[in-house]
Amino acid sequence: MLKDFILPIMEEDGWEWLVAPIQQLISWGASAAMVFGGVVPYIPQYRDIKRTQNAEGFSTYVCLVLMVANILRILFWFGRHFESPLVLQSIIMITTMLLMLKLCTEVRVTNDLNVKRRSFSAADSKDEEIKTPPKRSFLDFDLNYFWHWSKFTDYVQCVLAFTGVTGYITYLFLDSIIFVETLGFLAVFIEAMQGIPQLYRNYQNRSTEGMSVKMVLMWTSGDSFKTVYFLLNQAPFQFSVCGLLQVFVDMAILLQVYFYSWHPQKPTSHTTHPASTKAL
Repeated sequence: MLKDFILPIMEEDGWEWLVAPIQQLISWGASAAMVFGGVVPYIPQYRDIKRTQNAEGFSTYVCLVLMVANILRILFWFGRHFESPLVLQSIIMITTMLLMLKLCTEVRVTNDLNVKRRSFSAADSKDEEIKTPPKRSFLDFDLNYFWHWSKFTDYVQCVLAFTGVTGYITYLFLDSIIFVETLGFLAVFIEAMQGIPQLYRNYQNRSTEGMSVKMVLMWTSGDSFKTVYFLLNQAPFQFSVCGLLQVFVDMAILLQVYFYSWHPQKPTSHTTHPASTKAL
């Protein structure tokens, strides 16, 4: 937009010597915003969790969705090359999500340990003591505790296993146009679902407490910019369609913020498996 409106005017006024540098600056600025803009929304959420030592308001499944989507996007690049900033963005996003998972896991384990300590100290007899639940691991292959493990290394193992399997399958079918295009669609479609776990988590809690509203506002602005970027740079069609879907999900979460702030509801009590109440 800026290039199509301002730059022709400068050329007419004899400022041709500035046109090329400005074009380059605009290109660099857009690429930098594309690479780093996606991780900025998680800075306030990370700081909130670290400050309050409470990660219950943030859904770690957001991290899962984004890591799966960006791993698939990197694999899609091997079958159909697209702009390098998008690949670099995926690498940085995966790293950021691992850092978020590391913090959330440490906070959750610390809080559980503190609760157990208080329970043990308040117990009058051995019968009243709360037994420490067994530690859950990725290698347990227990679907009831999937993505709710006791150590950060389990999440890393899961990510590496997924990357290895999908990478090998991609290597086998890299010559198939149908497979490559499907891979690209899955990458952007899954990424478009990044807000769904948080949307559901807010619905479960009947509240948006513990979720950074700044994060969602940055999601909305970033996804809007990203969608426009896809359209202007003629990125693969899948990118543009799913970018619009992301914006709609972001708006739904913002509606939750408004609704629960003006119509607070009592959180529903969950009597189901612990994993179902904490993992999302």
